[in-house]
Amino acid sequence: MTRKILVIINLILVVVFITSCGTGNDNKTQDQQQVIDTTPIKKLTVEERLKEYAVVPLNTDLSKLSEKDKQVIKLLIEACKTMDDIFWLQGYGQKDSLFAMLKTPEEKKLCEINFGPWDRLNNNEPFIEGVGKKPIGSGFYPPDIKYLPFIDMKFEDKLSMYTVIKRADDGSLYTQQYHIAYKEYLEKASKLLKKAAGLSENKEFANFLNLRADALLKDDFYESEISWMDMETNNIDIVIGPIGSEEDRFINTKTDYEAYLLIKDIDWSNKMNVYSQTLSEIKNQLQLNNNYKNQIMFTKSNIGVYDAIYYGGWSNSGAKMLSINHPKDGRILMEKGSKKLQFKNVMKAKFDKVLQPISNILISENQRKNIKFDAFFIDNLTYEIADAIVVKTTVNNKGHVKDALKDYYPTINSLKADILNLFIITKLHEKGVIKEVDLLDNYVVFMANVLRSVRFGSTVSQGSSTLIWFNVLQDMQAFSRDEKTGTYTVNFDKMKTSVEQFSVTVLKILAEGDYNAAKDLIENKGNMQLVLQQDLKRISEAGIPTDIVFEQGDKVLGLSK
Repeated sequence: MTRKILVIINLILVVVFITSCGTGNDNKTQDQQQVIDTTPIKKLTVEERLKEYAVVPLNTDLSKLSEKDKQVIKLLIEACKTMDDIFWLQGYGQKDSLFAMLKTPEEKKLCEINFGPWDRLNNNEPFIEGVGKKPIGSGFYPPDIKYLPFIDMKFEDKLSMYTVIKRADDGSLYTQQYHIAYKEYLEKASKLLKKAAGLSENKEFANFLNLRADALLKDDFYESEISWMDMETNNIDIVIGPIGSEEDRFINTKTDYEAYLLIKDIDWSNKMNVYSQTLSEIKNQLQLNNNYKNQIMFTKSNIGVYDAIYYGGWSNSGAKMLSINHPKDGRILMEKGSKKLQFKNVMKAKFDKVLQPISNILISENQRKNIKFDAFFIDNLTYEIADAIVVKTTVNNKGHVKDALKDYYPTINSLKADILNLFIITKLHEKGVIKEVDLLDNYVVFMANVLRSVRFGSTVSQGSSTLIWFNVLQDMQAFSRDEKTGTYTVNFDKMKTSVEQFSVTVLKILAEGDYNAAKDLIENKGNMQLVLQQDLKRISEAGIPTDIVFEQGDKVLGLSK
């Protein structure tokens, strides 16, 4: 990297820092302020925070696997556990020092769920007395890190995804590569992956495991990711290593160690291919001019369905992911695309423990029969198809959409996936492709899932777009709320019309790079109304968990002897 590029990056960081310091909520209109519930929020006890999680076993049917495959799984579980050890260092630091100050088993359990003393479901609020606020850089930087000293660092790899920033005895900052910082754990994980490769009866999978084992020891994952993308015949799969960058809130570049151990669901994976094959035809049914349609592209994305049997590291902290999109490397996305992995058994757990109970409170009694797991599952599958649809370039010479919409792009792009999800489902039903459920089932489950999702608030990336979607659908009378019962009913015909119309609205904002329209939509429809706040409070008061926590490992899978 040349000195000139470093200077440019440093200037960008300064601008980001200055602009972020000046962002506030002082410009809210009087109407917006009136919808905010000003009732003092009672601080939750440790016991109350634990009740926000439903405990579920993470398992699947392994009866069709060979004895060697089962041995492979046991070794891979141990490799996944090393991601826990590393992520403790990234998310908090030395956990032994934390556990030494805990007073009860409940405090220990909650710290284990959150990989630290900050509540991930409640805006990282500290729940252990005396720990203070969570450092903005987590364990990737010294806790007292400041922007200007960071910018002044002479190390070219300070912005690398695979370095931690440390402070020397003289107070100066320096970088340390991941494979050095976490050497003990990575060597253990690498040996376990190689041992599993030696037992695997699938040559593609064995080759990937060997490449991944080497990659962990040198922070170079390109070759192993290519191998992973090329795999087709494996029934066992694993995603392991430094993947996302959710934990780093300082510069948002440092990657978190995590792991997902998976068993492929072949039947549903094949159905997903059938869904995806209809996309070009569905795009042509959008009520848009051809010059707009021409900007809508389908990124290379293979969608597979799996049962997850182990989450490790970041993936096992706080709220649990229902699916992932991997890999993240831009080079591989250009060459091979990505894979979207859907976790069917995790979706079933959230449906049973969270969505169904919410529906019994907030969905009208006459539509509760439409709350079906297959509809929830299909909604999540088609969301990933919708998320893979991108609008890259504007139709009016404003350049890339992301540049034109600036800071509003992530929310509008997420909103695009929400609305096109329902549009795709509607068209798949019209074509007779979806046979497991009725279209009304998908609509009602979507409504219930919106009410589930908005509970996470702004700390989850989809929170803002989901809230906009809710408010727009309400304005378009796609659903109604009974004031006497406090329940919601989907208006089938109006929902169908709303989906058609709002799809066009969102896609035009993207294709035209309309910054002002994006701003107006987010500011006017991105606020939670008081009635919705009160309805969500009813869910909390009913004791319905917000998310799930796993019992997982050899014993749960019946592999321990």
